[in-house]
Amino acid sequence: MNELLFASATTIARLIREKELSAEEIVRLLLERIAQVNPRLNAVVQLAEERALAEAKAADRALANGENHGPLHGVPITLKDSIDTAGIITTGGTVGRKAFVPTADATVAARLRRAGAIVMGKTNTPELTLSFETDNEVYGRTNNPYDLSRTSGGSSGGAAAIIAAGGSPLDIGSDTGGSIRVPAHCCGITGIRPTSGRVPRTGHIVPYGLGAIDSLTTLGPMARKVEDLILCLPIISGVDWKDPAIVPMPLADPESVDRKTLRIAFFTDNGIATPTPETIAAVQRTTKVLMSVVATVEEACPSPIMRTPEVFHHLWSTYSYAWRKKTAIEGRHYRSD
Repeated sequence: MNELLFASATTIARLIREKELSAEEIVRLLLERIAQVNPRLNAVVQLAEERALAEAKAADRALANGENHGPLHGVPITLKDSIDTAGIITTGGTVGRKAFVPTADATVAARLRRAGAIVMGKTNTPELTLSFETDNEVYGRTNNPYDLSRTSGGSSGGAAAIIAAGGSPLDIGSDTGGSIRVPAHCCGITGIRPTSGRVPRTGHIVPYGLGAIDSLTTLGPMARKVEDLILCLPIISGVDWKDPAIVPMPLADPESVDRKTLRIAFFTDNGIATPTPETIAAVQRTTKVLMSVVATVEEACPSPIMRTPEVFHHLWSTYSYAWRKKTAIEGRHYRSD
């Protein structure tokens, strides 16, 4: 198997920049990989193959002329289907938008494309991103690449599955109550739920302006390598003067952190749901590695964590009905039937 399928976006960007790999070559390779694995995964639900190849050829021509469009110049990516993409059907997993084609990119999509990224297609999400299992009436269920009988998690399950299967190095997920973290865990990749106020949600199916729950939903990168989260987060962060909750929040360089000063607390059982023995063992192995690079590592579970599901339920049940009703009403004009 070609090792480039599992290369990081950072590595792909460097190889293209140094002209050891063309954007067209990597786009073709990943499109072939998607065609190979997607029939069993159902992770990629829309492809923009011709557009991606045209943009790849343009990126190669630009580089040959000494032009570099940014840190992701020529790098192929996918984007969650809850994020608007101009010219590509974006359903948000709901039947009312099954033929909806946005006329403008969401802020995060526009920023990634300006940084040189090439969008190959869209990845599956449960309806309106509201589930920890990725399934909907438009496209159906996304399967776990390690065991097709199991879930890829949700709501960014399509993103996690295709990244884990070597079909895309980078995607953008959304997270309200675990929708980046859960599928990243299920599929064995990395993801980060950024601090609220960093990344604009303009053009996302769960909008800004939701009252007390507004701070819950954030957008963040998903990848196989942590270095790609470091590369991507600064690109998508910052005010867009549309999402009113986003502020000019400084984003420091992770390399500037003195790891020897860090104190880490971990737990293997939060008292709500006990993980599998394999998960507990993986956490324990990780803590042993951390002990050699940070100041202290101790096992401790915050006591208020027991009330987290209860608090989340009360907040979400108070506001989500009105939001879903508003979305359904606005979505009626998207229907093609």
